[in-house]
Amino acid sequence: MPRRPDPAGAPAVAAHPSANAGRVERWRAVWRLGRATLHALYGGWICAVVFPFLDDEARMRRVAWWARRMLDVLGIGLEARGSLQAAPVLLVSNHVSWLDILAIDAVRPARFVSKVDVRRWPLLGFMVACGGTLFIERERKRDALRVVHQVAAALHDGATVAVFPEGTTGAGATLLPFHANLLQAAISTATPVQPIALRYADAGAAFSEAPWYLDDTTLLQSVWQVASADALVAHVTALLPVDTASIERRRLAQTVRHDIQRALDAGAGPISA
Repeated sequence: MPRRPDPAGAPAVAAHPSANAGRVERWRAVWRLGRATLHALYGGWICAVVFPFLDDEARMRRVAWWARRMLDVLGIGLEARGSLQAAPVLLVSNHVSWLDILAIDAVRPARFVSKVDVRRWPLLGFMVACGGTLFIERERKRDALRVVHQVAAALHDGATVAVFPEGTTGAGATLLPFHANLLQAAISTATPVQPIALRYADAGAAFSEAPWYLDDTTLLQSVWQVASADALVAHVTALLPVDTASIERRRLAQTVRHDIQRALDAGAGPISA
């Protein structure tokens, strides 16, 4: 790196490359977050003003467009593999981050089951509720039964519903145990279950740490990590659907978990029959 002498004739100390990289990373994150904020406000406007005049199909098209655009604004690529089952279908995915809803919606808009805490998030809570999200209080075991009935009703009406049976976010490469309660809705309505393997990669790792939303990490900290990431890509792999006829829910949960873990172990490659 060239050095410019100071007026006294002594060479100036060149900026360290890592310091320059850090400044670039910070400004990149600020730029992305500024655009993401504008896009989120636009999404809120769509929910409040446009959605009341649209049917369900038109709403879902808007949701897919908005999700794809938000990923792009945040500098996140999208790699989708596999074929998704036509609705009605229950999508069952591993859970890594708040990004998961965006990644799945960008490929197939769905009604999600989410923790009731999300409903309290400023603006975003309003938007996910606007998209038909079903909220569950996971601390109350009896609330699961209420949500199972809601999911079953949505599937009966021909919807695509998505659930995260881990119940919380994980590190990505290794799955947490799957809770089987919500899968009963698919069994009760004879609806296929389709596993979705979610993986986030970046310039340095097949399983990026940038989207992590673990332990004491706040939402703002996680958002900053994502906006600062270099070449982050969301891999969404649709695996083979599972027939729910004559299968017990715990066995169904084990089968789906095994399929997703196998896909993650293979780097989210295609799964053969």
